[in-house]
Amino acid sequence: MSYLSTEKQDDILVVTLDQPGEKVNKLDEQLMTEFRDLLEKAEQETVTGLVVISGKVDNFIAGADVAMLKNKKAPKEIEDLSRRGNDLLLDLEHFDKPIVAAIHGSCMGGGLEVAMACHYRVASDHDKTVMAQPEVQLGLLPGGGGTQRLPRLIGIQNALNYLLTGKNIYPRKAYKIGLVDELIHKDAILKAAKKAVHRISRDGFERKDKRSLLHQLMEGLSPLRKIIYSQARKRTRSKTKGNYPAPPRIIDCVEEGYENGMRAGLNLESRNFGRLAATPESQAMVNLFFAMQGAKKNPAAEKAEPVQKIGVLGAGLMGSGIADVSANKGQYRILLKDQNAEQAVEGKKHIWRDLEKKRKKKIISSFERDRISSLVTATGSYEGFGNVDLVIEAVFEDLDLKQSILREVEGRLPEKAIFASNTSSLPIREIARAAQRPQQVVGMHYFSPVPKMPLIEIITTEQTADWVTATAREVGIRQGKHVIVVNDGPGFYTTRILAPYMNEALMLLEEGISIEELDKHMKQFGFPVGPAALFDEVGIDVAAHITEVLSDLFAERDFHPSDKPTTLFEEGYKGKKNNQGFYHYEEEGSKTKKKEPNKKIYRFFGGQDRSSMEAQTVQQRMTLMMINEAAWCLQEDILRDPTDGDLGAVLGLGFPPFLGGPFRYIDRRGAAAIVEQLETFQRGLGPRFKPADILKTHASADKKFHAD
Repeated sequence: MSYLSTEKQDDILVVTLDQPGEKVNKLDEQLMTEFRDLLEKAEQETVTGLVVISGKVDNFIAGADVAMLKNKKAPKEIEDLSRRGNDLLLDLEHFDKPIVAAIHGSCMGGGLEVAMACHYRVASDHDKTVMAQPEVQLGLLPGGGGTQRLPRLIGIQNALNYLLTGKNIYPRKAYKIGLVDELIHKDAILKAAKKAVHRISRDGFERKDKRSLLHQLMEGLSPLRKIIYSQARKRTRSKTKGNYPAPPRIIDCVEEGYENGMRAGLNLESRNFGRLAATPESQAMVNLFFAMQGAKKNPAAEKAEPVQKIGVLGAGLMGSGIADVSANKGQYRILLKDQNAEQAVEGKKHIWRDLEKKRKKKIISSFERDRISSLVTATGSYEGFGNVDLVIEAVFEDLDLKQSILREVEGRLPEKAIFASNTSSLPIREIARAAQRPQQVVGMHYFSPVPKMPLIEIITTEQTADWVTATAREVGIRQGKHVIVVNDGPGFYTTRILAPYMNEALMLLEEGISIEELDKHMKQFGFPVGPAALFDEVGIDVAAHITEVLSDLFAERDFHPSDKPTTLFEEGYKGKKNNQGFYHYEEEGSKTKKKEPNKKIYRFFGGQDRSSMEAQTVQQRMTLMMINEAAWCLQEDILRDPTDGDLGAVLGLGFPPFLGGPFRYIDRRGAAAIVEQLETFQRGLGPRFKPADILKTHASADKKFHAD
């Protein structure tokens, strides 16, 4: 079936993109072929110009079809794919009649590259319209001219900002920096695009340079451009620690194209695109991408019950965050309850402030801010809970408290309402003991800050009904989350694998490593924050509670975690929340900023004298504790499959994405090598490093956890 359809309107050829049977348009080889044929036919047409528009509801082109890359051999075949795409877009760019892109909805990656090759871009000002070059998040670079056209449109410095991060560009910003030429209401986009074709055909078009005077000066002189490239490389090295090969190659392509011409830049772009696709880092991140896509689908969607109204119990940081994504992304009506109306109103104010920030950045309109905010009702009572479909409890991590709330609310709910507990460690089956309908109790573990963290971990017990799991998953997907479903047990999956990792940090501190060196080594390995800083972020009080919850489970393997979290908590250390932790903190405006390490805390770890430790030893001890525990979780059926294990670790805990997750890491190194290193540590450091049996089985059979 054809991807493109054409119609003559007002002496203009309107080209509609509509990939059959798909929710979004993707750039694939069929589209490239059809576009090539279209350009050849359009040359013979007696039309003023062309408009390229999408037939999808909220999507222009969502990006290149990543599956296309998996079917090619890197680097040669993927390099060739990029070259063919670049040749096509050069023909589009040099077409002798004006071509206008009419953009509404997501215009990402290859989709933005198609739009940039057009002569003019009209975009809707709707909040569904968003542009980006996110290829760096797959360990790749834009392979369809993105490294060449974006700098020419918005300037080198602006372009590097987006190329090196993959950040979204919303319509107002896109217009301000010169990425799009016109903004219009979504319902008028075709009319505006056709007007632009006639205007350009009649009068021509010269794009205004929207760079600042400083940027124009720096980018106009070769010696100053060299400083820009040098500083970009320096910042990139500092941020990526050398773990990601794509960013420096992106800079190389931008420099080559700007200094030696676009053809030279495109040539290097295609070569680097193929080379990067062959790297283990990109392969890990592409596999992660497919796992993330899978986590946004509900395999049992037909079992899910409709949810229209959600009750959130607890209006603190976590509860207000859950209410935020439920209203903002999910478009659910929310009752946000706390002990009294005043506390609930404070929770709603958090949501309003986040919406107002988006309005100020012109991501959403005042109308959208008010509409989304109106979906949330703050309350101090259970009035209105009689027609709630789902209750999400987000109170303090205390079993008795959670059980009492369950008893309190269950009788006020409809018979088919679901009760979900947002807990990071307490077994759901224990909470469900207080329920009249335990089959309707489920865990929904969110990560803080909820609006930013992409993961939700759904926890089921032996009693949880299938329709309840399916409904909870559907809600998580609508909230914009990537969903993993795990079986019940102390700490579930993410908290359970984090605990041994954090425990090993305490053991290393007792052996004499400094706070700075410990955190530096783990950030160098690829974790976003060091473990000492993470203790402060999570809360030392929370760490003490988690240690208590997991102690019996670990004791069965003769693994006895450090009691330091409990000792520190009893001495008044809670971390960032009371400015007493592994670091000092200062209030700067509305934010609490981390300062130098708190050396007083060393008295709990053998005194002030600190000794240096080899980076690789520290990194392997820390990381293997997490990886081994992931294997134990798979062995004990806490995890349902290795893919969920990889997603949970990367999206929930910051496991380095370029390694793909614990199970991808095991497959890359080989289970035998992992077992050998664990056994070496076990002999020297004790039974906490005992390899999971499943690791030994995979090692002896030379078997991988992922079949691909």
